[in-house]
Amino acid sequence: MSHSVVVGIDGSSESAAAAEWAAREAHRNGLALRMVLVAGGEVDALDRDLGGGSALPGPVVAIRDRIAAELPGLEVSCETVPGNPAYALAATARRAAVLVLGSRGLGGFADLLVGSVGLRAAAHAHGPVVLVRAGSDAGTGTAGPAAEPGPVVVGVEGDRPCDAVLAFAFRHAAGTGAALKVMESRDTFRGPYTTAAPVEQREIGESLAVAEQVRLQDALTRWQDEFPEVRTEVEVCAWSASRMLVEASRTASLTVLGRRAPRHPVVGPRLGPVAQSVLHHAHGPVAVVPHD
Repeated sequence: MSHSVVVGIDGSSESAAAAEWAAREAHRNGLALRMVLVAGGEVDALDRDLGGGSALPGPVVAIRDRIAAELPGLEVSCETVPGNPAYALAATARRAAVLVLGSRGLGGFADLLVGSVGLRAAAHAHGPVVLVRAGSDAGTGTAGPAAEPGPVVVGVEGDRPCDAVLAFAFRHAAGTGAALKVMESRDTFRGPYTTAAPVEQREIGESLAVAEQVRLQDALTRWQDEFPEVRTEVEVCAWSASRMLVEASRTASLTVLGRRAPRHPVVGPRLGPVAQSVLHHAHGPVAVVPHD
């Protein structure tokens, strides 16, 4: 059972935004917040228990103390671990509910959105990874934005949307009071089509689009029964999946997408082209959820 939210921290404003997002997530779900600073090389065993904060950089201490003051009921811990940042964070968060990372940072977190720590951690983590960009809704303090949150956007594919991805999206929407927008990219109704009846191509395309939306809505029935409080909207879009999700992220409080686990043991974990594109270009927080 998961008892914590893990956040990578390095003292930068980007990691502060990630810590604020993680703190709200932990507080909302009654979980502990575990802040992790990755240091290259070996870390003396005596320096790993950093409850007093003496071995932590000043900016990290400031972030930790601010969160603890703003959310006094939240259990907050901070620790330093050795190793490669991406793999150390993924390993540390192995039993966590979610791993949260800032979109850019100092040292090991530099250039997160162009292929280093964030992409590797998202590809290797055993659970969901949320990547938070400073200046998004996460950067508003632990109290969160005062306005109603934007929708949680989740991208699905196929006739049977992935349970793990939908479960994460529905739970987050339910916990934050956000609406949920379920989106699928389909180009099957572009045409041209040949019919015996004199029907315009536009009408055929519109009818097929409606049929796809009904099919997707039917696939969500059991999730809507489990989370009746979540306002749900479905959209089938002719755009590519990456363009669809990047555009939707402009107003979303969180964009959720899946990462398929490799089926062959020789094939290592990786992110697909859609996930990489969305992580590079999204306008707000993005959650990557692994699934079979």
